[in-house]
Amino acid sequence: MGVQLSGRAWMRTRRALLAATAGLLAGLAGASAPAAAPGNGAVLTVDTGKTGATIDPNIYGQFVEHLGRGVYEGIWVGPDSPIPNVRGIRSDVVAALRQVKVPVIRWPGGCFADGYHWRDGIGPAAQRPAGINAAWDKSAETNAFGTHEYMDFLDQIGAKAFVSVNVGSGSVREADDWMRYMTAPADSQPGKERAANGHAAPWAVPFIGVGNESWGCGGNMTADTYATAFRHYAAFLRAYSGERAKLIAVGADTDDYEWTEKVMAQAMKWRPNPTPLAYNTERPLMWGLSLHFYSFAGNDWRNKGRNIGFGTDQWASALARAHLTDELIRRHAAIMDRYDPKKQVAIAVDEWGAWFDSEKDAPSQLYLESTLRDAVIAGMSLNIFNNHADRVRMANVAQMVNVIQSLVLTQGAKMVVTPTWHVFDLYKVHQNATMIPVDVQAPDYVEGAVRLPGLSVSASKDAAGALHLSIVNLDPAAARPVRIDLKGGAWRKASARTLTAATIDTRIRFEGADPFVPGPLPARLTQGQVALTLPSKSVTLVTVE
Repeated sequence: MGVQLSGRAWMRTRRALLAATAGLLAGLAGASAPAAAPGNGAVLTVDTGKTGATIDPNIYGQFVEHLGRGVYEGIWVGPDSPIPNVRGIRSDVVAALRQVKVPVIRWPGGCFADGYHWRDGIGPAAQRPAGINAAWDKSAETNAFGTHEYMDFLDQIGAKAFVSVNVGSGSVREADDWMRYMTAPADSQPGKERAANGHAAPWAVPFIGVGNESWGCGGNMTADTYATAFRHYAAFLRAYSGERAKLIAVGADTDDYEWTEKVMAQAMKWRPNPTPLAYNTERPLMWGLSLHFYSFAGNDWRNKGRNIGFGTDQWASALARAHLTDELIRRHAAIMDRYDPKKQVAIAVDEWGAWFDSEKDAPSQLYLESTLRDAVIAGMSLNIFNNHADRVRMANVAQMVNVIQSLVLTQGAKMVVTPTWHVFDLYKVHQNATMIPVDVQAPDYVEGAVRLPGLSVSASKDAAGALHLSIVNLDPAAARPVRIDLKGGAWRKASARTLTAATIDTRIRFEGADPFVPGPLPARLTQGQVALTLPSKSVTLVTVE
């Protein structure tokens, strides 16, 4: 995670996104969306005989960085804390995350990762050196939460490891030593050191991020420089037991398509030229290529818009930016297709989410009160990822606890789940299901100069044969009658649950009832058609069995 762009990258990104948004305002969305149904209604056509890729559960992954109260208080309170915990990890947060079936957690960053030296975070807590979080306001870093605590956290949740190694200020040897420490057999020297620190058995580390934002806070590298560095690290990074580690390369700064072109050309294959090797000719050097993109009100990193007290203009502009995620994925994927037509290399959107300006009285850095707008952005984004499941096989919302688009917020001993958490809870049915394409005919949502498809939709069929449609109504004022035409299959019943709130900036509170708990929505199934009316500004899950 990071916002530190060079002047040239900043100007290029700002110009490109302004141009892209201008295209949206002029009718980009209208041009790419199917023709609208007559009147106010919408028609969704689902042919269950036409199937897409399996939706990888890792699309529903999370991201944790040492920043604000994301780790300290949000996850780690220490074993002596009066807050209920297991070995220092707070139990209420673990329970909330287990419920939404978090599949994978990226750690330790973010910009923090390229200044993190893993040995500072192992051994007896009292002997760990205190440090400085150079990535985030030079705040204190106690190193109380390190490798063992992270792995314990994963075990308690039931999630997999995605470790980002330090490329910016570290070395190949340091990264390799870390992998040895985590994954080497118990009878090896690294295994014995690990056992002396409390964990004899090797851990599984299925995903390794080779650096973070290497074009910015992770090293100010060019694409050529990074491709060379990735190849060097890839020669040594491996798991020393268990399944093979999957390497995720640093992808482009938003719309820097030249970066994708160069990294795919130079770093995807074992040898960046046509000369074949006698081995490993089919398996790419990288498992995935990352993409980072955040949604805020407009296209100005220095003025991202208010998180509360905003009007429909900032509602619309934030949703317009979130909608751009689809274009970014399509254009990066088109480049990747030329080098990787078999789609062996995944896009890993390992930082995404809503990021607005924190209020002046925010209790910690990048802390945001969570609103209904976050839920709508989450629903839109996850629908986009689901619909690109052939190439997008991981995504990590930023960030899981107490930092920007969180699933969980804490205040001392208190904890609340956010509207984004509720969206993840609704959408967990898509994990490991088969994507089903949906033809959408619906009126556009228009706010001033902004024009967007009025509905965001994805669908999947699970192993038991149930069909699930997740539908977001972007319009903050108008309810939307919807008819779902089902082609194929014999359907017996339909049901729906919906998340909405009284106002567009309704936010979660530590006192009082949760206003975002999804409620039942009438859905009528008749002769292969489901009829329902979506509330305004809502996220709805329809289940047909």
